[in-house]
Amino acid sequence: MQTEMLEKTINITVTDSAANTVKNLLESKNVPDYGLRVFVSGGGCSGLQYGMALEAEANEYDHVIAKPGFKIFIDPTSMMYMDGCTIDFVDAIMGGGFKIDNPNAVASCGCGTSFKAKDSQGAASDAAVESCGTCANG
Repeated sequence: MQTEMLEKTINITVTDSAANTVKNLLESKNVPDYGLRVFVSGGGCSGLQYGMALEAEANEYDHVIAKPGFKIFIDPTSMMYMDGCTIDFVDAIMGGGFKIDNPNAVASCGCGTSFKAKDSQGAASDAAVESCGTCANG
């Protein structure tokens, strides 16, 4: 009996503002063929934090999401936390930068870089937003 592999549909939304910022970064750094790595790692005041980096190519098991003018690379572990996210870029005097709206987060820090997922260890706070020492809400 042959086992059929089903490819999971990856749902990551990138706003026009974020897409334009990534394309401008790639152009200004003179690496137009690079992609944007988006990842989740342990840390931050809520248990998990987002990270981003420009990389030349995807790793073997990465999810590669093609967007007009660039690609996004997400490793399988990070994808468990990122599916359904919206990546935005906010240009503001206080707190500007890339922001990720994550429907998988049950709590997040006021600065938006740290979150607690539904399946993270430990109980989620009753508050929808937690504070840390690095954000304005701390």
